[in-house]
Amino acid sequence: MLEPFYCPASVAVIGASRDENKLGHAVLKNLLECGYEGQVYAINPKAQEILGQRTYASVLAVSGDLDLAVIVVPDRFVAGVLEECGQKGIKGVIVITAGFREMGGEGIKKEKVLVDIVRRYDMRMLGPNCLGIIDTVCPLNASFAIGMPRHGDIAMMSQSGALLLAILDWALGEEVGFSRFVSLGNKADIDEIDLLQLWDEDPHSKVIVAYLEGITDGPKFMEIAQQVNRETPIIAIKAGTSDAGARAVSSHTGTLAGSEKAYDAAFRQAGITRADSVEELFDYAHAFAQAAPIKGEKIAVVSNAGGAAIMATDALDRAQLTLTSFQRETIELLQNRLPPGSNSLNPVDVRGDADQERYRFALETVLRDENVDGVIAILIPQAVTKVAETARVIADVVQGQDKPVLPCFMGQYMAEIGIEILRDRSIPNYHYPERAVDAMRAMVERWRWLERPPRKIESFDVQRDDVQRTLSRVRADGRLTVGDAEGREIMEAYGIAIPQAQLASNPDQAVEIAQTIGYPVVMKIASPDILHKTDIGGVKLNLVGDSDVRDTFDLLMYRASRYMPQADIWGALVQEMVPQGKEVIIGINRDPQFGPMLLLGLGGIYVEVLKDVSFRIAPVARWEAEEMITDLRSYPLLRGLRGEKPSDLQAITECMLRVSQLAMDFPEIVELDINPLMVHEEGKGAVAIDMRLVLAEEG
Repeated sequence: MLEPFYCPASVAVIGASRDENKLGHAVLKNLLECGYEGQVYAINPKAQEILGQRTYASVLAVSGDLDLAVIVVPDRFVAGVLEECGQKGIKGVIVITAGFREMGGEGIKKEKVLVDIVRRYDMRMLGPNCLGIIDTVCPLNASFAIGMPRHGDIAMMSQSGALLLAILDWALGEEVGFSRFVSLGNKADIDEIDLLQLWDEDPHSKVIVAYLEGITDGPKFMEIAQQVNRETPIIAIKAGTSDAGARAVSSHTGTLAGSEKAYDAAFRQAGITRADSVEELFDYAHAFAQAAPIKGEKIAVVSNAGGAAIMATDALDRAQLTLTSFQRETIELLQNRLPPGSNSLNPVDVRGDADQERYRFALETVLRDENVDGVIAILIPQAVTKVAETARVIADVVQGQDKPVLPCFMGQYMAEIGIEILRDRSIPNYHYPERAVDAMRAMVERWRWLERPPRKIESFDVQRDDVQRTLSRVRADGRLTVGDAEGREIMEAYGIAIPQAQLASNPDQAVEIAQTIGYPVVMKIASPDILHKTDIGGVKLNLVGDSDVRDTFDLLMYRASRYMPQADIWGALVQEMVPQGKEVIIGINRDPQFGPMLLLGLGGIYVEVLKDVSFRIAPVARWEAEEMITDLRSYPLLRGLRGEKPSDLQAITECMLRVSQLAMDFPEIVELDINPLMVHEEGKGAVAIDMRLVLAEEG
């Protein structure tokens, strides 16, 4: 129901002003000068005429229907005029006025009043505290921005109005075109999800770019973004992901997780291309909107300067893209036609004296090669370089191809004429090889995402009721932390292998349990309050006799009472000594925006130092869990090095899928660590040695 915001038949500016320094004047002026063909109504009870427009005391005084209202009145009057908009039957409102939630305290209450009015009248509201909207398709400029961008095929949303103004000014200078320009403001009603749905399959928008400071509904955002991304690329820059202000966490997973990791994982799973700067945002946007989509990762470079070609080659290596090898036929053609001293292998050096026809031949020859998926075409102006003619040739070749060609005209003064020609032909130029390669990498990553199989979430036959009883017992004790013994019950209920173990409350009982399990055994302090047992010497391995077990029980109790005298000590857990294998950590940390975030990493005591970890938002498909394993720098260790047998990767995958299901089944679990998961040789499984869970506070 967002149609009133695009090509409305009529627009009212509530708060239109005669004062050129007021926003109400700027909004009305933009509407009248942007080429908008609908009816414009100026609402101001204290004026007769503004900018040649008759004024009205309120929207209720307008005789005809109104589709859209732009509200630019002081914050204390907004609720009243919004009520009148509802009575008038207006379905779309843009509240530019600030002074609401962004002010905190009373401002939050005032914004809630606006939302209540909007809901009551079945209206949709953009803002408050926003810049407005610009639509070059209609055209419509219902904002207080200076200038109207040229028509293009990029749709942009931003939570920062100031940044949007800066981008608009840059776009005017660079002659960059947009289809839609929307300032989200406080997102009291319309948010980024609404715009993604609105722009899904929009014939006027080839790419969607977004500046985001926060996401209203993470799981819904991911779901919609995945749908939209199948046809329309989404590129986002996310600000405010520093973990400096994050809440204190106690688990390994919680320490390693944070909003930055959550957004990275969510964007990756949804196929969103993440930019780290505004420059990258538009480098990627131009590539997606104006170049042919790539269908592989084998890249060729054509250049008239060897140094620049080497720079591109190095950048391709850093981006983990393939500097492809040409087919023999391609090499022979290049060798026969290019002058002596040229390089006919990849990168192709056509030499500094190359004219436009040499460029044409080299580009067309390389593009015909089946081993080439994309080309970076570099030109550095030299004494005999025909910049304009070469730009036209490159444009001709690019526009007849189904493979992407990203030009890189380096320089400014001499290169500018060629860059302008490319711009006029809607072909992006990258000033440096590294930027062209980075854009190509983004295109390749999107191609990889599109090639992935559908996400099928598996469901295991588990004992949910057993877990619920355990969690209820923990809460009945007034605790939020789930101890190791209780954690074992939960793992067992979800089909995750655990070692034999029993809880001993005295030395004699510990010996009896050890004899039943069989030596050697492990002993660990059993307490829900001791988070990291190794920190206080609370774990002893490889105990081989009764006397070892008795002495260790007394030692563990002494250390617990000395280092953590307030802890609730249940006794000692006597556990079978599991054969050595590769140690990994599997964990869950519940992100406030996206929900449960699954972690996999190198386990043991070094996890927080080495930080060799991979994240995804749960639930995950089997192939996503497998991808998490290959993401790790330590993956070669798991795969087997220098004659070592490979670890049981299937067992790791299975455990992650079961933990993922556990996190989805029990939203009250906010943190979970299995550390270590001892992974044995291929086919021999994996065992959860130590585990810990934290529950959310009730209410």
